[in-house]
Amino acid sequence: MNGAEARDRQTPGEALAGFLSAASISASLIGLAYRPIRIIPFAIALALLTTAIGGRHARLAQAAVVVGAICFVVGTALAVVTRNAIF
Repeated sequence: MNGAEARDRQTPGEALAGFLSAASISASLIGLAYRPIRIIPFAIALALLTTAIGGRHARLAQAAVVVGAICFVVGTALAVVTRNAIF
């Protein structure tokens, strides 16, 4: 195996970080429509964990944190305006 092939391989930690980032984005979007105060803080914590793991999917982890923050604000505002449950 030469040097180029070794750099192209993804470590298990990087693969896990990418999967958890995608799961965090999905949970944030679900929390936007369902119960924002109950779901989205856990999604943001998961996104921060994937940011700490780092690696190849650092931009995806950063996007997960941003999406979580936006979904928290918008979801909470929508729940209050429409008088739906936030917890």
